[in-house]
Amino acid sequence: MKKSLAIIVALPLIVTGCSNLSTSQQRELSGGAIGATVGAIGVALFHGNPIWGAVGGAAVGAASGYVYDNYEKTKSEQYNKGYAAGQKSSSSKSSSSS
Repeated sequence: MKKSLAIIVALPLIVTGCSNLSTSQQRELSGGAIGATVGAIGVALFHGNPIWGAVGGAAVGAASGYVYDNYEKTKSEQYNKGYAAGQKSSSSKSSSSS
């Protein structure tokens, strides 16, 4: 009973503490949390120590979140460059045809 009460009290504090994170921080934190959960469950299924599974999974998940964030930033930069080039090309065509 005490554990469930502690979880009920701690969960809103954890959620509100993470409310003003940047997109990069959110992706890394989400990756770490997902990795820790999957690692703990995976190791527990094979009768290992779930703590070590959670630690390893969190490390791999956070690293994956970092890599994914870099991928998304690169994709966004490429889109913005293409959009700007299209706008520049469009404006030069309209001014030369006038």
